[in-house]
Amino acid sequence: MAALTGKDLTLRYGERTVASGLDLDLPSGKVSVLVGPNACGKSTALRALSRLLTPSAGSVLLDGSPVRDLPAREFALRLALLPQAPIAPDGITVRDLVARGRTPHQRWWRQWSGADESIVDRALAATGATELGERTLDELSGGQRQRVWIAMALAQDTEVLLLDEPTTYLDLGYQVDVLELVTELNREHGTTIVMVLHDLNQACRYADHLVAMRAGEVVAAGRPSEVVTPELVRDVFELDCQVMTCPVAGTPIVIPVGRVKHTAGEVHKGSAKSVTHLTKAP
Repeated sequence: MAALTGKDLTLRYGERTVASGLDLDLPSGKVSVLVGPNACGKSTALRALSRLLTPSAGSVLLDGSPVRDLPAREFALRLALLPQAPIAPDGITVRDLVARGRTPHQRWWRQWSGADESIVDRALAATGATELGERTLDELSGGQRQRVWIAMALAQDTEVLLLDEPTTYLDLGYQVDVLELVTELNREHGTTIVMVLHDLNQACRYADHLVAMRAGEVVAAGRPSEVVTPELVRDVFELDCQVMTCPVAGTPIVIPVGRVKHTAGEVHKGSAKSVTHLTKAP
């Protein structure tokens, strides 16, 4: 099990600063979910954790060691990322794409093996994509493609898995399938999972550790039952709501009432400067 941490991160795209002084403490062996409004820095934070974006200041640590010091192959053996909009070569088949998840495991003295084949088979089966194996990615619907990309990430077989909006393009049934699959991966193998999700109720149900962000900063972090309150939702999403308890999972359910209406000249009070750190999942 691996712990992933961001310390005092400044994240920029060119001259535009997305986050400054950002601290993220993502517990080892747990499912962590980042939530927040559009353009609050969730995906940018995930890019920094995965080394796709180099912080202008601060550091990302994997089990206490700076990730920038890890050789590329070693890092790929320990951490996998499924970005929002992955790109594949034209005409590639589903099975060939999923097999690319095994690339970090290959060496000149260790070529493709039966074990690699079995792992690809399991990844395809786990995502319900076995029957798609010989089809090209170009032929698939958006939901089918998403399942295949997740299969590739699973085939990489890492200690840490980062997923940026993994339920995009999926209908409700497949959304649940993917989130159950990710949870099973965590429970059975101890994989540290970090996801960005837009659906707050799904985040509450599947997260051990919830991180609420706004304007590039962490507003609150901890167990969903402690983090998600009407005040937090109003502060982060500018949404009035009621928070109830799910009769099935016992997790918070957010019932929207309506957008917060500001009077003329009123300044939104939801500044992320007042950060609330709550008890983390054990």
